[in-house]
Amino acid sequence: MGSESRNIESTRREENGVVYFDRGILTGRDGKKYQRYAVQTHFVEVGEDKCALMERYIRPIYQEGDVVAFGAKVMAMCEKTVRTKDQVKPGFWAKLLAPRASETVAGIGVHDPYKLQLAIDMVGAPRVVFAAIASAVTKLFGIKGVFYKIVGPGVAGIDGFYYRSSFERYKSLALINPTNPVELCDQIMQKTGIPTVLMDANDIDQNQLGKATGFPLTDDQIQDALKDNPSGQGGELTPLILIRQL
Repeated sequence: MGSESRNIESTRREENGVVYFDRGILTGRDGKKYQRYAVQTHFVEVGEDKCALMERYIRPIYQEGDVVAFGAKVMAMCEKTVRTKDQVKPGFWAKLLAPRASETVAGIGVHDPYKLQLAIDMVGAPRVVFAAIASAVTKLFGIKGVFYKIVGPGVAGIDGFYYRSSFERYKSLALINPTNPVELCDQIMQKTGIPTVLMDANDIDQNQLGKATGFPLTDDQIQDALKDNPSGQGGELTPLILIRQL
């Protein structure tokens, strides 16, 4: 067993039938402290009930005052905002630009023509082509992120179609962030009483898509509590992060 595996096992906890990983305590800029638990779920399939997931995996360990960060990828599965490769047909621009993505857009994750075509389907070929050209030019001056600034957050939120994914399902499935995140979080709050924020997180950014009305943490406090991406980037199956203020 490698050191990483031993480290994961050493943080593993089980309570009331729920498995979670203790991600430690972080102190925010305002001095508040947050305990974070990455809650392990099954592999969530398309069309599953988001509130049922909260009741199954959060309710057994929930304490008054806790809040939950819900992963955007799993929310996309629940809300069926997904596309299969069979539904995407790469055209001229996708086939032309995708092989050059590393040169022009520097790791935006659209090296696959299917994913780039999905971006074109969402915002149109002219915008994507212009974004690619602008990104290639600005990259010469060390400026990054121009592509996504032009195409917008909808394209930035596309996930999936990764042949190296830890999950076979995501190799042929793309997930698109829901366009009504506040409404979805409000639905969870109304049905479960658990304050929820929808996050599209990775090891670089913690993108807050929306939070329930009356959510007790400010945007800055949410960022502080999740700044080290406690959900992880591998195959942990931990899309739900329970945040407990200490």
